[in-house]
Amino acid sequence: MNWRTLLPIFTTVFLAELGDKTQLATMLFAADGRQSRWGVFVAAALALVLSTALAVLLGGVIERYVPGLWLRRVAGVGFIAVGLWTLLDKG
Repeated sequence: MNWRTLLPIFTTVFLAELGDKTQLATMLFAADGRQSRWGVFVAAALALVLSTALAVLLGGVIERYVPGLWLRRVAGVGFIAVGLWTLLDKG
């Protein structure tokens, strides 16, 4: 893997994770004085590694059957839908 590949992936995922529900939940666990902060870090990091591994494996299987252009389109529409849902949510 080269930096031209690694850097955009890292940046995209890092920015997408900032302020999401997972990060907020992790902050709440860490703020609980009864929890070890290192324990919270290790558990959250392992959970993210496992979910990322599953995403990579699933992406590898899907790309065998669905052209990359359609995967990008579906992902783009999905991101737009989530963004609209977030903007229009009255809760």
